[in-house]
Amino acid sequence: MALYVYNSLTRRKEKFEPLHEGRVHIYVCGPTVYDYPHIGHAKSYISFDIVVRYLHYLGYKVRYVQNITDVGHLLDSGEDRILKGAKRERVEPMELVERYTRAYFEAMDALNVLRPDISPHAAAHVPEQIELVETLLKKGYAYEVNGSVYYDVSKWPDYGKLSGRKVEEQQAGARLEVNPEKHHPADFALWKKAEPEHVMQWNSPWGRGYPGWHIECSTMSMKYLGETIDIHGGGMENQFPHHECEIAQSEAATGKPFVKYWMHNNMVLVDGVKMSKSLGNFTTISQALEKYSGEQIRFFILQTGYRSPVDFSDEAVKAAGQGLEKLQTTLRNIKQYLDRAKDGAEAPVVTELCAKYRSLFEKEMDDDFNTPAAIGQLFEFSKEINKLLSADAGLSKESVEILFATYKELSQNVLGLLKEGGVEQVSVSPFIDLLISLRNELRHRKEWGLADQIRDELMKNGVIIEDKKGASQWRFKE
Repeated sequence: MALYVYNSLTRRKEKFEPLHEGRVHIYVCGPTVYDYPHIGHAKSYISFDIVVRYLHYLGYKVRYVQNITDVGHLLDSGEDRILKGAKRERVEPMELVERYTRAYFEAMDALNVLRPDISPHAAAHVPEQIELVETLLKKGYAYEVNGSVYYDVSKWPDYGKLSGRKVEEQQAGARLEVNPEKHHPADFALWKKAEPEHVMQWNSPWGRGYPGWHIECSTMSMKYLGETIDIHGGGMENQFPHHECEIAQSEAATGKPFVKYWMHNNMVLVDGVKMSKSLGNFTTISQALEKYSGEQIRFFILQTGYRSPVDFSDEAVKAAGQGLEKLQTTLRNIKQYLDRAKDGAEAPVVTELCAKYRSLFEKEMDDDFNTPAAIGQLFEFSKEINKLLSADAGLSKESVEILFATYKELSQNVLGLLKEGGVEQVSVSPFIDLLISLRNELRHRKEWGLADQIRDELMKNGVIIEDKKGASQWRFKE
């Protein structure tokens, strides 16, 4: 089966065919680093982490670019978010940027989100942004007023094709205060004149100023991925105006399609209301990590498809932890069995089982990265594995290694649910074997009370003992 992706531009699922065989270029709008990342950011970047991981799994060579917005992202009041944050904390803007860039990557590492191949900063690419603005002016798609440059949406008939919004329906002040300099309320800033007291400003052909938010992503995307890219991702809230403006300015400048597949993840809700800093109903990732592991948060998010909203609550994340523990237990069971398995031929039942569930898992992931259904297949695979192991069919080491490799590849490499080496850092098997040996000795001496106490304590900690003729065997509880 081929991979199908929901394209926000065409509003339908389309067969994924990259622009260049075997290679995929992805750009995802990164964070504006003026405060700590919250669970809404976790959903967005975990969602696109899955896209990158699965494309790697399918054998593609992926170049993943995710920017850092450190200038130009304006609030509704027209104030730059970075400057507002710097004033709030009484630090230099770039000091604020460094602090929250580190906080962002630390949070992503805790959630087992792969680092992008390139993380360009907007402030480091101002010369390239100026060049793009100059191109738009020369081609007649922009105009300069009093040191600021605006994109003229009336010159681009396709403006609104991504969001479905029509220019004539848009009201003044949709994002900023009404600006008399604009020819039309929907026109957007490519370059803004800086007042003398404005801390972040650069020289330009139009005087001292700073770039607009939208021009940044077009510039960095085209610099590192080319004029047309395979996938552009971001939150649904960025579809308009941010991504709409990116399309208009990029395609006007190059005369080529900007993006082949647009992907947008849905939001995190709290009691049915969008989680956001402006509403004050957000939970930072660092706050969540005080209660839950990164894998638990990740599993909670992946239980819902990326295009669907997810309602965040303590109860929901706790429930996700229980499901995750079942998958982790299966991996421990395989590892424990592997420790005592002997060399021998591969068992056909194992080969067939792995092939079956790999195919079912891929079928779900090929349907627009359907992680809830893929996790469902992983649970079914888990049940079959535990049945096979508990039957004590005398599986060879080679057979168990195939089980281990397949299960680990799907759960860890693709879904990222277990950090590298997380299950293998410390093996508890020798300690459990020691307790079982001690219990057998106590049973031989007919000290039943102490023997039963060891059995009961092990059971409380998820270890089941099965007394069979001539030996006692154990396994982790499913």
